[in-house]
Amino acid sequence: MKETFLKRATVVKTLRNALDEAGYTEVETPILQSIAGGASARPFITHHNSLDIDLYLRIATELYLKRLIVGGFEGVYEIGKNFRNEGMDKTHNPEFTCMELYVQYKDYNWMMGFTEKLLERICIAVNGSTESVVDGKTISFKAPYRRLPILDAIKEKTGYDLNGKSEEEIRQVCKELKMEEIDDTMGKGKLIDEIFGEFCEGTYIQPTFITDYPVEMSPLTKMHRSKPGLTERFELMVNGKELANAYSELNDPIDQEERFKEQMRLADKGDDEAMIIDQDFLRALQYGMPPTSGIGIGIDRLVMLMTGQTTIQEVLFFPQMRPEKVVKKDAAAKYMELGIAEDWVPVIQKAGYNTVDDMKDVNAQKLHQDICGINKKYKLELTNPSVNDVTEWIQKI
Repeated sequence: MKETFLKRATVVKTLRNALDEAGYTEVETPILQSIAGGASARPFITHHNSLDIDLYLRIATELYLKRLIVGGFEGVYEIGKNFRNEGMDKTHNPEFTCMELYVQYKDYNWMMGFTEKLLERICIAVNGSTESVVDGKTISFKAPYRRLPILDAIKEKTGYDLNGKSEEEIRQVCKELKMEEIDDTMGKGKLIDEIFGEFCEGTYIQPTFITDYPVEMSPLTKMHRSKPGLTERFELMVNGKELANAYSELNDPIDQEERFKEQMRLADKGDDEAMIIDQDFLRALQYGMPPTSGIGIGIDRLVMLMTGQTTIQEVLFFPQMRPEKVVKKDAAAKYMELGIAEDWVPVIQKAGYNTVDDMKDVNAQKLHQDICGINKKYKLELTNPSVNDVTEWIQKI
């Protein structure tokens, strides 16, 4: 356990050193935000008593970091907590650590090269080589990694070519693929995301850049320079899960406003993960943001990969867990009313009979074996009752 967290510290230290050596500035941005922007996710909501306004715990640091690029910083990054009020499983925790980096005058092609060299360096620092073993699978972080457009990935795995298809045509493809969790609130981008998630994502074990996402899936991303309808975006898949998400950032305020409005239309249809229009961010873009590339890397998942852990809870000091159920137990006096010695009450409860009623209709021979077995196993040195004694306890209930 301790070794895992020492390796986590090495991951963060190596990451920070690499970014500092590259000349980028580490910054801190607000956790409480008036708009939950920068990602498609359901936020946590809180209330600011002094200002009497509702605020959101941030779901991403993106929009604030981009404002710093507008303000003249050449490259900025933040390592901090994000919060998403969504499901919990082996790779998701509502509170998670993320690193986001934004660098001016770079694009997503440069970012792919930077990312694979960064991860190779981290793996060597943690494991002494470019390889890590996760759940019996050897994963190589040695650069370069495979590049694969998302629509090509879907065609490769399902046989369906979604290039140029409308929302209704893609919805029909989902029906033909017998996808059950598709509903009317999902737009074109969400449908493509669902297809990729079900048939493709889990198959990429070695690091793979999935690139060139449709514009409907990428409201903050610049349009592709040579492929109409697509954007300059990639997600890095490792061991069947997304590790990083990056773009050539959209810096056209008019286009960005239209993308936000489309997100609001999706929200009106019932998509509770759609983005809200951020007027302050649009105003910043109007001042002028240089061509920029940005990336977000999930630190918790990165640590899982570098340490061979298969659940995110194993790399968090204090993971959020479901509250422990309080088991109702009767007081010792209730057992003593049946003629049971007080010393035997904890033994009976350890055997699973937490209340007197739990003993009702129980086979006396079984109860006798259970409690005498605990007495022997834990060397309690209590005087065992007879089967007749146990029978009398049960008859008194």
